[in-house]
Amino acid sequence: MTVDHSYQNTEGKKNPNDFIPKGYVINKYEGGISAEGWNEIKGDLNKDGLEDIVLIIKGTDKSRVIKDENRGELDRNRRGIIVLLNKGNYYELASKNYNCFSSENEDGGVYFAPELSVSIEKGNLHIDYGHGRYGSWGYTFRYQNGDMELIGYDSYSSRGPVPQYEVSINFLTKKKLTKDNLNKEDDGDHYEVKYKDTWEPIKVEQLIKLSEIRDFDELEFN
Repeated sequence: MTVDHSYQNTEGKKNPNDFIPKGYVINKYEGGISAEGWNEIKGDLNKDGLEDIVLIIKGTDKSRVIKDENRGELDRNRRGIIVLLNKGNYYELASKNYNCFSSENEDGGVYFAPELSVSIEKGNLHIDYGHGRYGSWGYTFRYQNGDMELIGYDSYSSRGPVPQYEVSINFLTKKKLTKDNLNKEDDGDHYEVKYKDTWEPIKVEQLIKLSEIRDFDELEFN
């Protein structure tokens, strides 16, 4: 994994949109979740009772808009994320990463490309990918040490309706749980899930910061 150690500027601003850099716009992607969901993702990230904001942004480089023989015009500009803390009468930058997500128009091969979703739940930031019948995976971040730090990872793999395995990693306790379905070869119409749980310790030298992730596609924990 490669990281970007760019400086985090925490200067306050009253309008969240003022944090959007030149050459970027709010992502208006209408697949996976509604366009409204991309405008502002809200929730309390630092337990102060105020509603913080997460923005998903997208580059506007015209050279990244291509013509595909089968799909027509595709905007391949990468997407990014801006996390803002509500300070009452202004917002302060908690973390930013302008290019960590692929575009929503990547080539999924024989299947559609994974769909990105972002939410705030129980004080944590969740960045998840859904891949239909093949499963899903997601990353859990917590605001601490002046950034959003990766504290958890979860993945689910399936073959159609039949679960294959699940992985859950807690980077704070440094433990990994793998749930392997012993009946993974069962027929999709008649199957019984029987998991074998395996716990193992993992090595964590330091927590990964959201601002330092160059590409979520390069993160691999399974």
